[in-house]
Formats: sequence, structure tokens, C-alpha cells
Amino acid sequence: MARGFYTLAVLLLTSAFWLSAIYKMLDFQGAIQEVRGLIGVEPASVFAMLVIAAQLSGSGLLLWGGRASVLGAIILSGFTVAATLLAHPWWIKDGIDRVRDFNVFFEHLGLVGGFMLAGIAGLQIRGR
Repeated sequence: MARGFYTLAVLLLTSAFWLSAIYKMLDFQGAIQEVRGLIGVEPASVFAMLVIAAQLSGSGLLLWGGRASVLGAIILSGFTVAATLLAHPWWIKDGIDRVRDFNVFFEHLGLVGGFMLAGIAGLQIRGR
């Protein structure tokens, strides 16, 4: 029962990431434009592929459990922190934009905490 609960929890926790990766693969030109819009670095196609790889590998490793779950948690946490710093810089905004980005920024940090907990749980549930 604990393994099933863990699997469901990780699927829900990572759903935004693997769905995003699938969407980016289906619309790779859109993914490239998203990268250009956030970081303005070329070759944006390489960074778009790295984003997809991080989202899929981090989610898969976290789902796998055991030691892999810790690595998956690290990948998704690092990706989430980097993307959040780039996409939601609330400290440079004013008014409602500041409020929105502040909320999203800290919601994403909450996800990082969830990844960390799932990584630890994966060690316990699926063994070392």
C-alpha cells in the first residue's frame, strides 16, 4: 500500500513537469521560443532539450524510488529553483505583478520541499 501511495504522490507532484516536457516535445519550436524569452541565450534549441531532459529524467528517477529518487529530487529541485529565479523575479516588479510573482515564486519553493521529501520517502519506500 505504501508503494502505491508513493507512486501516486510522485505522479501528482511531478505531473506539471512531465506534462510540460511532453508538450515541449510536441511543440519544440514553442519550447525554443520559451527559452529565448526567459534567458535569451543561444542556441536556445540546446537549452530547450536540456529542459525537457531535466523534466523527464528528474520525474522518472523520483518515480523509480530508492537512490534514484534522491537524484531525481536534486534534478527537479535545481531545475525548479533556476526556472523560478528566471521566470518570477518578484523583487524587481511592482503592484499586482509583484504579488503574482511573489506567490508563484514561493509556491515553486514549496514544490522543491516536496521533491526533497519525496526523495527521502523514495529511499524508505523502495529501499536503498
